Amino acid sequence: MSVSLDTIMALAKRRGFVFQSSEIYGGLNGCWDFGPLGVELLRNIKEQWWRAMTLRDDIEGLDAAILMHPRTWEASGHVEQFADPMIDNRTSKARYRADTLIEEFIERLRKKGKHDQAVALEARLRTATTPDDFYAIITEAEIPDPVSGTRDWTPVRFFNLMFKTFVGPVEDASSVVYLRPETAQGIFVNFKNVLDASRRKLPFGIAQIGKAFRNEINTKYFLYRTREFEQMEMQYFI
Repeated sequence: MSVSLDTIMALAKRRGFVFQSSEIYGGLNGCWDFGPLGVELLRNIKEQWWRAMTLRDDIEGLDAAILMHPRTWEASGHVEQFADPMIDNRTSKARYRADTLIEEFIERLRKKGKHDQAVALEARLRTATTPDDFYAIITEAEIPDPVSGTRDWTPVRFFNLMFKTFVGPVEDASSVVYLRPETAQGIFVNFKNVLDASRRKLPFGIAQIGKAFRNEINTKYFLYRTREFEQMEMQYFI
């Protein structure tokens, strides 16, 4: 017997595992609160993972700040490249990740038995890198909007997934910072600090548990794609 995701979500709320964030005000899409049982489950998972990682002779722990110097994200390529292709339908006002829109259309082609067309579109999608590439696939394949059924698309443009904010009282270019989209960079920038403080020699690892934030174009599938989430990550240096 198959169980729908809606059934799982309803059970998770009823039993006190997960609630929609700010539900009394209509909820905030892509954000979730862990209830009494959910927070205990989350704590148990994190504790088990932390023990498995750090109760070893070759791994050290770290808890880096969520806010980091913006040059961190420039050096890592996130400012320029941490982006998804976005497209809007003018009729329905719905917004999509262009690559996901194409992937879902390919899956529908397969279900209809149109395997050759699906394979051809997959090959084009693998080589698509620019907004024009994605737009050409969508328009030439005549991919419709899943909501309205129309093909009235805006041009594709890239959308950076990092949340931007400001430090200090003045909001200008010199005070821009980002909520980290991943925890790895905190490990990388502290590599020498941990190396010196722990008097380690290579190889060794650095483990961290912490919040990360991504301004996803579309959030769906319950907890599988959210805008605020927790990462458990270990980087091993050799």
